Amino acid sequence: MFLSLILRQEFRPNFLRNTIQYCVVGLSYKNADLSTRGNFSLDKFQTEQLLAQAKADGLDELMVISTCNRTELMGIVDDPQILIDYLCAFSGGERSLFLEIGFVLTDRDAINHVFRVGCGLESQIVGDFEIIGQLKKTFFNSKKQQMVNGFSERLVNAVIQSSKRIKTETQLSSGATSVSFASVHYILEHVKAVSQKNILLFGTGKIGRNTCENLIKHTQNDHIVLVNRSEESAQRVAGKFNLVVKPISGLKTEIAHSDILIVATGAHDITVDTSMVSRDKPLLILDLSVPSNVDPKLNDLENITLVNLDELSQLTNDTLKKREQFIPQANAILNEVESEFLKWVDHRKFAPTLKALKQKLLNGQQMEQGEVPEFSQIVYRLTGKVASYLKENPSKADQTMELLQHVYQLDSELDV
Repeated sequence: MFLSLILRQEFRPNFLRNTIQYCVVGLSYKNADLSTRGNFSLDKFQTEQLLAQAKADGLDELMVISTCNRTELMGIVDDPQILIDYLCAFSGGERSLFLEIGFVLTDRDAINHVFRVGCGLESQIVGDFEIIGQLKKTFFNSKKQQMVNGFSERLVNAVIQSSKRIKTETQLSSGATSVSFASVHYILEHVKAVSQKNILLFGTGKIGRNTCENLIKHTQNDHIVLVNRSEESAQRVAGKFNLVVKPISGLKTEIAHSDILIVATGAHDITVDTSMVSRDKPLLILDLSVPSNVDPKLNDLENITLVNLDELSQLTNDTLKKREQFIPQANAILNEVESEFLKWVDHRKFAPTLKALKQKLLNGQQMEQGEVPEFSQIVYRLTGKVASYLKENPSKADQTMELLQHVYQLDSELDV
């Protein structure tokens, strides 16, 4: 619990008591299959509602990240069960299931996990640097709702620094490997004469757009049809790539004309079921959605090949194998930046005592002689020297802090 005292003194939400700590709770592809991850996923509205409730309850440090590979809550609480309750309440996931398969990390383990996630070392496709953009978005979503302060901001900035260095100083992200590329890679390996096939892309969000770009780049196919709930969004993508857009009302007809269907919508329910698919011709379906948007019963049809996100992410190729050799180098960079962050955290525990000491000396001088500017400067220099001593002599820091608190009777000035 090395962070408990620091957080208690510096970052304490109003309702928390003496055991608060930095925690991460969640689940990922490592401990939950695609269907289960879908049950615990949080969309934008659910995330906003969760943050609003946490703020109303008195928390002031909480971030929520929900991607195709993971859903995690990261914040400062007195009990990780608080975060588990929020996750289950707003996602609708069963608490009993989370307690069986979910993970809970605290203090150094939690901090290290945030670093590893942000640097792509916990990604299903190692070195996937899309995650750092998602972490930035997560931070700004919380900042917009005034749910992050000094600790989280410093942590995220340190993770961003690590990610940038790993990307520029190693080749961990070399080669084109992402969910969108993996889907196109699968098509190229399993479909003959792909340039002549009719391809339908249903969903033009970020994954859909990236997949579309990879399709055009690698398949030389110029007859790709786009369908999206918002036709305006589909038109923007189509205009960029000179493709055809069809209304969602004609989805079933377009599926019937297709050889390959890629589903990348953000819906929480099934959008493609057995009633929408012809049984008269072969159809390859790639479901890139979380939760799954394609009815798994389609797997039972002989003419249908259904591939989901987890299967695509398990693809191994030369690019991924090459990346593995750069993991030790990436870890070394991560550890260096994380160590600096932990030093900052450790030094923060000195701040309340030094502040109390400074105030005690200044108040005493003002009561005895009135305000004396020269004495104020002496006090600031004195406390500055004490701070430098503590940083340069970490082994003596706790003893020194106790002595200062005892000699100057600072307990009443410390908000602990």
